[in-house]
Amino acid sequence: MTHDTRILILLCSLLAIPYAASASTVPAVAYPSLPNEANSASALVPEGWMLERELRGDLNKDTVPDLLLVLRMTDPANVVVDEGGSGAPQVDTNPRMLAVAFATADGRSFSTVLANHTLIPRHSDARMDDPLGDVEVINGTVRVGLGIWMSSGGWTTANRKFTFRHQEGCFKLIGYDETEVQRNAGTMSTISVNYLTSKAKISEGNLSDDAMEETWTRLPDADLSCIEAIGDGLEFSPQLNRDR
Repeated sequence: MTHDTRILILLCSLLAIPYAASASTVPAVAYPSLPNEANSASALVPEGWMLERELRGDLNKDTVPDLLLVLRMTDPANVVVDEGGSGAPQVDTNPRMLAVAFATADGRSFSTVLANHTLIPRHSDARMDDPLGDVEVINGTVRVGLGIWMSSGGWTTANRKFTFRHQEGCFKLIGYDETEVQRNAGTMSTISVNYLTSKAKISEGNLSDDAMEETWTRLPDADLSCIEAIGDGLEFSPQLNRDR
């Protein structure tokens, strides 16, 4: 097997993660606009939504802490009967928004610069854990973790982490990390993409063996993507080239 063929097979197996199909009918929703300005995190929360997570940190390099928020709709109509035979009678499909508001120089008010409702997918299958993981502000970046773990209907466990940095007027994807484990076979694959250097490291191995075989590859030459272009984070696949 050639080196290039091995990379191709590995990428196909790594990126073809079976995102759980909806076991419930997910009601359509209308997403509200957030206030352009507010003097607190709670004042940015639309009616019918709640402030699920609030983090603070400097995201625009002015040394003043900004707001990173996860908002979630609270409509009882979005708590639906599970149709997948999971044993759980209901699943909360209420959607989330990831929001960022920059602080003014005095830190007394905030201006909304991001309201994204596509990156974090809705929880639609009671057999699957809530996909939202950690949300963090680290070294001036926004990091969002998503995961796949099925109690039944699939052996794949996957964790994804997206790293965004505000530049050129939007939050751009500068890093992507993923770990996938096949629980029945014990195999594990990881991918770590640095969009600033246009390089990616792919590793594969088995949970019974500490050794991981590493392969490096490059990304196609392209501009960094804004968060709006990523879409559903569990359906995202990085576009990679073979070694060159």
